[in-house]
Amino acid sequence: MFTLHPTLEKDTVILGHFPLSLVLLSKDSRYPWCILVPQRSNVRDIHHLDSEDRRQLMEESCYLAESMVSMFAPDKMNVAALGNQVPQLHLHHIARFKDDAAWPNPVWGAHPPLAYSDEELNNRVSRLRSALAGQEFIVSDVAPEPSTQFNQTIET
Repeated sequence: MFTLHPTLEKDTVILGHFPLSLVLLSKDSRYPWCILVPQRSNVRDIHHLDSEDRRQLMEESCYLAESMVSMFAPDKMNVAALGNQVPQLHLHHIARFKDDAAWPNPVWGAHPPLAYSDEELNNRVSRLRSALAGQEFIVSDVAPEPSTQFNQTIET
């Protein structure tokens, strides 16, 4: 049975899901930052997925990236599967800008995470859910919880 890793649960808001993956929003407001988590148990790396799930994950990743590019117009989309601290397969999708706090370096460890205000979080969640509508995306009916508490490392 699939369960979301506690660190991901604490550091993100669930936007909804595709056929394979949960779509999460990082609570770090410095970047437009979504995370795909394939809903498969005991999977740590992409090569652990069967070929159909790998194909589906790439389709979902491309759709998410394209939606984020349309919404945010970044200079670069960073897509990465690290998993050094969270042993559950997840793909980061981070819209990067030449004037962002960490450019041109990786975001991990560049600075402490900065929480959204409740209004900013609700706005970002609503806009992303609207941008992702369609393409088999199902919006979560869970409202974002107002919280500024999350993992200070955010290196998932």
